[in-house]
Amino acid sequence: MSTDAPERPDANTADTGAPAATKRAPAKISPRRRSRMLALQGLYEWLLGGGEPAVIDAHMHEHEGFEKCDRAHFDALLHGCIAEAAALDAVLKRHVDRPTAQLSPVEHGVLLIGAYELTHCMDIPYRVVINEAVELAKSFGGTDGHKYVNGVLDKAAGDLRPVEVAARRAGRPS
Repeated sequence: MSTDAPERPDANTADTGAPAATKRAPAKISPRRRSRMLALQGLYEWLLGGGEPAVIDAHMHEHEGFEKCDRAHFDALLHGCIAEAAALDAVLKRHVDRPTAQLSPVEHGVLLIGAYELTHCMDIPYRVVINEAVELAKSFGGTDGHKYVNGVLDKAAGDLRPVEVAARRAGRPS
């Protein structure tokens, strides 16, 4: 074996010679999760600027990867949350510690999406709704915002889906 060949760094070391973190392929984002992410971005824009839903919708369609989202779910979330914001805030009001207008726009948007799905998307189990909202809050919200979202939506689920929640708590599949 010749020693004239240049030394090649190990694939698991950085230029410093220290082991590099194992790189994992980015997780594939499901069409429904992508629709929630885009709807949250649109709601954020709406909560901050109060723009027209059609303009916000058009803006979201320009985002890279929009074609990979569940368009029907995106439309339902964005337009449904905006149209029903007052009613959804009334549901959330019972479980938040301050007026929803004082919440971070990210957490407020995530809670609107969660409340909308708990109210209208009966094909999605309530625990999935809460988990998806927590994941959105982890990705876009403040450090502990996901904990707040989890607590609020867990309580709201008891109001909006009492039979499903009771069955789950009794140990029966929902």
